[in-house]
Amino acid sequence: MAKSKGGEKIIDLTRNSIVKNVLHLFYSTALSSILNLLTLILLAKSMNSENYGMFSIALAISLVMGYFTDVGLSVTVLREGSKKESNLEAIISSYIKVRIVLLIAIFLCGFMVIHLIYENQELIKTMYFLIIPMVLGLSLQSVGITYFQLVEKMQYLGIIRISSALFLVISIFLGSWLKVGPFIISFLYGFSYFLAGLVGLFLVSKHIELSFKWPFQKLILYKLWIFLLSGLLMMLLPQIGPIVLEKTLTLSQLGMFAIALRIPASLYQIPGVIAGAFYPALFRLYNIDESDQHLKLNILQLKIMSLMGMCITIVLFYMSEEIILLLFGHKWIHAAEALQVLSLLLVLQSINIALADGLTTQAKQNYRTIVQFVSVVCAIFLFLFLSNLYLILGAAMACLCIEAIALIGFWITNPNRWIIAKNVLVPYSIFFGISLFGTYTFFESTPIVAMIICIFVLTIVVLLDRVLSRNIITYFKRSTIGRVLSKFWKGS
Repeated sequence: MAKSKGGEKIIDLTRNSIVKNVLHLFYSTALSSILNLLTLILLAKSMNSENYGMFSIALAISLVMGYFTDVGLSVTVLREGSKKESNLEAIISSYIKVRIVLLIAIFLCGFMVIHLIYENQELIKTMYFLIIPMVLGLSLQSVGITYFQLVEKMQYLGIIRISSALFLVISIFLGSWLKVGPFIISFLYGFSYFLAGLVGLFLVSKHIELSFKWPFQKLILYKLWIFLLSGLLMMLLPQIGPIVLEKTLTLSQLGMFAIALRIPASLYQIPGVIAGAFYPALFRLYNIDESDQHLKLNILQLKIMSLMGMCITIVLFYMSEEIILLLFGHKWIHAAEALQVLSLLLVLQSINIALADGLTTQAKQNYRTIVQFVSVVCAIFLFLFLSNLYLILGAAMACLCIEAIALIGFWITNPNRWIIAKNVLVPYSIFFGISLFGTYTFFESTPIVAMIICIFVLTIVVLLDRVLSRNIITYFKRSTIGRVLSKFWKGS
C-alpha cells in the first residue's frame, strides 16, 4: 500500500499483477469483441430471422451443455491452486480427468433430453451440427483459461480468446462467401471453438507437463456442489431467454430479440476484463486474512467495472437504431427498440459480477447461489409473462428486471453492504441515472449532444472520487508513458 499526501491509503496497483493483467485482457477482449461483432454481422447476413432464431436456441443449449462439462470445477481449481505449495500439474491433470468423464456423460444425456423436449426436426439438426464441436471446444478452452487465470498470465488467456474470435470470423466469412446453408454455418461456428480449444491446450502444454500420471487431487471436488449450482444458475440466466421465449415468440421474433441481446452480451466482455483480472487477487487476499484490503480491492473493481459499463451503455442507448441499420440492415430494424432497453444491462451486469465475486472470494458462495436461484426462478416467470404481453420489448424488459433482482440480492447478502452502497452504488447510480434520463428528456432529438453530456458527467464522477482518481494518477505516473512524459516535462 502507498499513502497519498492527504494520508489516505491508495491501493498500489503496480505491486501486484492486476494492472498488467487488465491491460493484457483489455486489448485482447477489445479485439475479440470487435471480431465477435463481425461474426454476428456475418451471421445476420447469412441467415434470416427464423434461421437465426433456431441458431440462438441451439447456441443456448450448447452453452448449457458446455457448462455441465465443468460444473464449477474451474472455480475450485482456482481455489486450490492459489494455496501455498500446491502442485499445479497434479491439479490440472485431475481437472482434465474429471472433465473427460463429464464430457461423455453430458453428450449421452444431453441429446436424449433434446429429443424429448423438441419436435422441430430442423431445430434438432441445427443443434447436432453446432453442439458437438462447440461443447468439445468449450471444454478444451476452459483448461487453458483456468490454468492461465490461476498463474495470472492473462496474455495467454488473451491469445485463446483472440484465436477463438478470429477462427469464428474466418469460418463464418467463408461459409457466407460460399453461400452454404444454415446447418453448415452452425457447424463452422462450433468448429471454431474447437480449434481455439486446441490452441489453449497447446499453450498449457508449453508451461506444464500434461500427464495422467499424477495422483488425483480430491480437494478440487471439495464443496463442488456449491460452485456447481451457483455456476449453473449464473450461466443459465443469459440462456433462459432463447430457451423459454421459444414458447411465447415466433422463431422470427426470437431471432430479432437474439440479435439485440448479442450486442450488449459481446460488449460486456470489455468491463468483464476487470472481473477476470481481479478474481484471483481477491481470492489471494482473503486466503491471507487481508479482509480490509479485500474490501478496498472489491470496491475499486466495482467502480471501474460500473464506469466502463456506463460508458458503453450510453453509446448503445442513444445510437441503437443507427447501430442496427449500420451493422445489419433494414430487415433487422425491429431489434432497435429492444437494443435500447438492453443497453442498460451492461451497467447492471458490471455491478452484479463485481458484487458476486466479492461474495465468492469471501467464502460466501452459498449467498451467491441463493440469489442466483431466486433470479433464475423469477426469470422464467418474467420472460413468459412480459414477452406474452409486449413481445420483443417485453423480453428485453424481463432481462432488466432479472438483473435488478440479482443486484438487490447480491447487495443485501454482502456483509459490507453499507460501505459499498455509500462508496459506489448510491453516488454512481444517482449521477448515472440523472445524466442518462435527464439528457434523454431534453436532448432526445440530438443524441450525439446527449452522449457528450453523459460522458462529461461520468468524467466529473471520476474527478470527484478522490480515491479512484488518485489511484489512476499514481498508476499513470509509474507507467512507462507517465515516466516518459515526466522526463520530457522536466527537460523542457
